[in-house]
Amino acid sequence: MDLDAVKTLTIWLATMTEGIAGIVIAVAVIEAAFRTAVLPFRDRGPDASHEAKEEVRLRLGRWLALALEFELGADILRTAVAPTWSEIGQLAAIAAVRTALNFFLQREIDKAAVRRSTPPGQASTAAGAG
Repeated sequence: MDLDAVKTLTIWLATMTEGIAGIVIAVAVIEAAFRTAVLPFRDRGPDASHEAKEEVRLRLGRWLALALEFELGADILRTAVAPTWSEIGQLAAIAAVRTALNFFLQREIDKAAVRRSTPPGQASTAAGAG
């Protein structure tokens, strides 16, 4: 297998990985839209409504975190065949932004999980722990 074939295969794999990320995002948005659309029809009170909205937001966040991981994987593949330092720099900047987004998104998901698992009287101490 020659070098051009390896580059072509790697670029194809990166493109497929980005396509998978796009599908994950589409599924996430469709699911979140559906869950949001049915929220007004649930009769659970104001506190339950807030929890249901947060659940939709967190589920969407988890999906988006997964999609960001696929995008980062595609960036790594593209870096392997980037022929110039300029392209490598651009890919590194994109990967850094995606990694930062994923970090903060995951941190928000973790904080929400702590809030949800903490009894109501201890919510103020658990919120400051993260």
